[in-house]
Amino acid sequence: MNSIAEQIADFLSEYPPFNFLGFEELSKIASDIKVVVLEKNQTLFQINDLLHDSFYVVASGVINLSVISDSEETLLNKCAPGDIFGLRPFFAKNNYMMTAKSREEAIVYAIPIVSFRPFVANNPEVLNFLLESFAVNTRNPKDKENLIGKLISDNVFYSDQQSEMQYFQSLTYNINPLKTTVNITIQDVAQQMTASLTNNILICENDYPIGIVTDTDMRTKIATGRFPITVTIDKIMSSPVVTVLENVSLAEAQLLMLKNNVTHLCVTQDGTDRSYVKGVISEHDLIVAQANSPGVLIKEIKRSQTPKELKQIRDRVTDLIQKSITKNVPLSHIFNITSEINLALLKRAVELSILDLGSPPARFAWLGIGSQGRKEQLLLTDQDSILIFEDVAADKYRDVKDYFLKLGKKTTATLEKIGYSSCPNGHMGSNMLWCKSLTDWIKQYDNWMNTPGENSADLSSIFFDYEIIFGEQKIEDAISSIIFKNVKNSTLFFDFLGNDALRDNSPLTFFKKFNVVEEGEHKDQFDIKTRALMPLIDGARLFCLSFEIKGINNTFQRFKQLSIADPKHAETYLNCAEAFLTLSKFRTLEGLKNDSDGQYIKLEELSKIDKEKLKNALAPMRDLEELIKSKFQLTQFS
Repeated sequence: MNSIAEQIADFLSEYPPFNFLGFEELSKIASDIKVVVLEKNQTLFQINDLLHDSFYVVASGVINLSVISDSEETLLNKCAPGDIFGLRPFFAKNNYMMTAKSREEAIVYAIPIVSFRPFVANNPEVLNFLLESFAVNTRNPKDKENLIGKLISDNVFYSDQQSEMQYFQSLTYNINPLKTTVNITIQDVAQQMTASLTNNILICENDYPIGIVTDTDMRTKIATGRFPITVTIDKIMSSPVVTVLENVSLAEAQLLMLKNNVTHLCVTQDGTDRSYVKGVISEHDLIVAQANSPGVLIKEIKRSQTPKELKQIRDRVTDLIQKSITKNVPLSHIFNITSEINLALLKRAVELSILDLGSPPARFAWLGIGSQGRKEQLLLTDQDSILIFEDVAADKYRDVKDYFLKLGKKTTATLEKIGYSSCPNGHMGSNMLWCKSLTDWIKQYDNWMNTPGENSADLSSIFFDYEIIFGEQKIEDAISSIIFKNVKNSTLFFDFLGNDALRDNSPLTFFKKFNVVEEGEHKDQFDIKTRALMPLIDGARLFCLSFEIKGINNTFQRFKQLSIADPKHAETYLNCAEAFLTLSKFRTLEGLKNDSDGQYIKLEELSKIDKEKLKNALAPMRDLEELIKSKFQLTQFS
């Protein structure tokens, strides 16, 4: 075997399914492989091309796989070294259903089907790997822990077959659940469940659900002798029942089950326990629907022991976001799902730090701020956080703060390994400025809000977007209390925030052209974060604080709530809400396409239609600006 073939064999041996083969088998395959060198943006195959006689493995560079949807090309996946693509010749006879194009200079190995087929036929692990990957259109389903050699199927999911994103669709569930009343005995209920071959029964009053009994209740409460079978069913029922609307998605159902520690959800007419029963969703229904969903990811996060494991899960979340956008899943829904997974990742990072350092010497709260606090972090942008610990005796303060600074440093280091880069402004719990006692934090917020001009150097509006990640809810509540206490008479503070919201120039010039970056690395690109998203984010925050709207941090939801609180200007708020989603989608697609935070849009790469969509999304900003100017006295900080 020549040296090139030997190098190829060594490379392949690191990745599934090739690691299931012996070196002699790999050597034979490597001898038949053709090395293909691709220039930047060179197409290897495209939609409707005749199938090649080989499939491909990326040796270096990145290969983009894209599809056509609604007459536009949409990025489906990105293949990195070790990824396999172009499997269609193995399993189908029709032409390619996607395009493979190099994003940069790349080298791929073309493996002849005829040479590889015998090893597939004689090795069940290889065959199952390829079949499972092609069928579910997912990355390497076998290697769930290491995610080495991510395999990308080219079985396009714009087909009638359900893809791994089906968990965004409504669930199929039992629409004829077994029901009974509180007066029936446990023995009678057991007989009904046995006769109906079901593992659960709802207890109702006037067809409203008041409780549920499952096989687990029968085992833990009856078989153990805790209750006799002659007592009425209300003695062992779980109450209240967790209820949902009938159009609940798989992802939402799983998150609700995890959150409430239940195995069944009751579907009712209006989603509450004060309306008629429509059915029951069981854990089994979710398993049948999809085994790899956000709920499963959260379970894996809770079991993870290293930053590497958490990073692998976060990489899968990026794939989930990519595919859900491609499937036109509403961005508001993606925000909800992704935020729950991000929250679990951040929480686990704190937990791993505590496991390493030992128990905290005082109660505390780790708060995510900025985009994490607003539950808007789809891309892997930088981390923002603050750490608040309870007040302790003066002689213990230094030691307690030293512990929490260590906790902050370990946690932020873990998050950086996961992919959340450090905040360039140092807004992190590892910074001694933002790691302090509750009393110190209350003083900090008092100073910011009552004398904003004197504290403008360190006053960032992101400190007013926060979400508890780990720790004591009462500590977060104390911060909320001081903020909303101060907003009642904070003309100066709103003056500062109002001017801050209007600080950036218009996204469009006088001649309705994009206001682009004029020099530097991003010259001629559109800064969608600074010019478009931040003014909307700042405006939503400003108005929610002024209307004392509590507990809503997400910008889209803030605008929705403002339309209710201030119906006179409802149209402006609703237009801003939709604009925010549209602009967020532009940024997310840009980030996914270029492995960046999506802040800078390359306008020359947008179609004429997309440029018009982007301009239209900027229109509501002018109305929001005028509303800010009319409502707040923007004088001192103008």
